Amino acid sequence: MNKLIDTSLVNRMMKDRLVRTSITKDSFLYFFHFYYAHYVKYETADFQKEIIHNLEKSTTENLYVVAFRGSGKSTMVTTAYPIWAILGKQQKKFCIIFCQTRAQAKQHMMNIRTELEGNDVLKRDLGPFQEESDEWGSHSLVFKKHGARITVASSDQSIRGLRHNEHRPDLIICDDVEDVQSTKTREGRNKTYNWLRGEVIPSGDKNTRLIIVGNLLHEDSLLMRIKDEIAQGKAKGIFKEYPLLDKDGVCLWSGKYQNEKDIEDEKLKISSEISWQREYLLRIIPSDDQVIYPEWFQYYDDLPGSSHKAYRGTYAGVDLAISTKDSADFTTIVSAHVYGRREKLKIYILPNPICKKLNFPEQVDLMKNFKSTQMPRYQDKLFVESVAYQEALPQMLELNGVKAEAVKPKGDKRTRLSLTSTSIKSGIIKFPRQGCEELIQQLIGFGVEKHDDLADAFSLLINSTLDTHSNESTWLIAFLGNDDEDGGTVYYSDYIDVETGK
Repeated sequence: MNKLIDTSLVNRMMKDRLVRTSITKDSFLYFFHFYYAHYVKYETADFQKEIIHNLEKSTTENLYVVAFRGSGKSTMVTTAYPIWAILGKQQKKFCIIFCQTRAQAKQHMMNIRTELEGNDVLKRDLGPFQEESDEWGSHSLVFKKHGARITVASSDQSIRGLRHNEHRPDLIICDDVEDVQSTKTREGRNKTYNWLRGEVIPSGDKNTRLIIVGNLLHEDSLLMRIKDEIAQGKAKGIFKEYPLLDKDGVCLWSGKYQNEKDIEDEKLKISSEISWQREYLLRIIPSDDQVIYPEWFQYYDDLPGSSHKAYRGTYAGVDLAISTKDSADFTTIVSAHVYGRREKLKIYILPNPICKKLNFPEQVDLMKNFKSTQMPRYQDKLFVESVAYQEALPQMLELNGVKAEAVKPKGDKRTRLSLTSTSIKSGIIKFPRQGCEELIQQLIGFGVEKHDDLADAFSLLINSTLDTHSNESTWLIAFLGNDDEDGGTVYYSDYIDVETGK
């Protein structure tokens, strides 16, 4: 028995049902360490006490827990807490536990049932119970004495209108409803998020409590979206992260991992460094073939504007798609303000890039309108990819008085995006704080996202801008000669810092 409960008190609780039910109904901490003492093999860590405290302190406050593998989070939250929520002071009547797959749901139900069947004291205090299956394939444990039910289901099962007697779900727990595969594409991430917001949450009522347990698998995963919503005040609840080692390298569970050797021994059991970083240190690790990483992005709050002394013009990259079918690609335009030259070059991506399904005449009209309204100056540049039928668009634009530069793509899409990576990482390219979320997501998720049209337009814009800068410098040096001490031509805007104006 964990030393949180004094031995003499344990003896009293074992002998007297009124004593133990009185104590354990009021405290989930005591409930867990008494009825689930066989799970407590090491001294309970402070973070585990905090999880237990957050579970027991409120009947309605939403809770989101991210903790390292083997931390006991599922045992506490998914196996033990639903039982206490029914038996204890919270008096929940209808708990639904969601897992990602039906196999996982079945395993969770088995874990709960096995505990109830094999734990004689718990069975006497909570029982009797019976297992039921319904027409949509979920499995339930019904506690008639308490008028309560626990149902376990997978995320692909419909729960619309589900009730237990007069009760709608008043406790909903989601345990690992995402994995690495399901978070790879934005489509998959949206599916999980929309399922939660569109089916799970509406199935409850105003006093329903939502608890989600999982891991940080992607910058845009379900838990990361919820974390951001809480930070922005768009959602309510408590979000907690518990890595095995904190930011100072201190182990959160010294009772189990008493020294560095214990941690190294645990690490040796893991198949890869990526798994260790993701599952134990809670770091979001992209796949090995990722081209652009989220930590590279640098943002601006205020655009220097076209009146800045170093301003060179507005440039735009255009990626074309001829079909307007639902499955087709999008015609996209990514534009930027370009400042300075050479080592002072800065490219400020403009917010709200265009992404539409258009036929050829509509593309021509769009380019004419975009050029006249967004790029009216002589020095502004419109780059259009010149492949197959797309070669006709620059010609058509010329006939309509719109100057566009046809660009032959260099290499495949991945190669072209890779060529932009240094400029992103070094801060030559800056992104708006808001308005480019979809573009950034395509850059980060290139290769796994369903669409990459904005990423293609971005690559075209950046590589063409860099080529233009390089070619222009070469031409001017050849025409004007080398005037500075480093062997290059002196331009006023070469030595203007865009941010300081000096």
